[in-house]
Amino acid sequence: VPPGFSMVLPWALAVLSLLPLLDAQSPACANLTAVAPITNATLDRLSGKWFYIGSAYRNPEYNESSRLIQAAFFHFEPKHAEDKIILREYRTIGNKCIYSSNSLTVYRENGTMSINESGREHFSDLLLTKHPKTFILSASWNGKKNVGMSFYADKPEVTQEQKKEFLDTIKCIGIHESEITYSDEKK
Repeated sequence: VPPGFSMVLPWALAVLSLLPLLDAQSPACANLTAVAPITNATLDRLSGKWFYIGSAYRNPEYNESSRLIQAAFFHFEPKHAEDKIILREYRTIGNKCIYSSNSLTVYRENGTMSINESGREHFSDLLLTKHPKTFILSASWNGKKNVGMSFYADKPEVTQEQKKEFLDTIKCIGIHESEITYSDEKK
């Protein structure tokens, strides 16, 4: 037996016994991965009318932008063969309704989508929730400094269970519930 081994062994066993705890996460955290690959079925699930429910972003630009939105809804029209989604969006900002049309580029293999605005491409990971009538887009997923998420549903109001899933997801990435900005569908 090497010298000092008898002292190291109990310590090593203690550390090894804690490894499963390090891997243990809440169910919401364990399932936080981008949908990859994005399939035609995934795009079909996203097809139709969606409402912006709320978001929380650490990136100052995204955070400020999301705080200006009083309410928003949009239509997704997937173009499978082109790996695109046509986006028609209606937002209420400063009591004015603003319409815009754009397209999202779908990167099927890694589960991301991007939109080009003002000559700059913005990327988001697609996270599907267990509820087929909601989904989440995550920005800067790989970094805590600019991490953020937006939550969408097929109706302007969500159930407590749907909201809890979003709150659990936000907590997993280290954002406090108080940092969430919610929309107001009455606007």
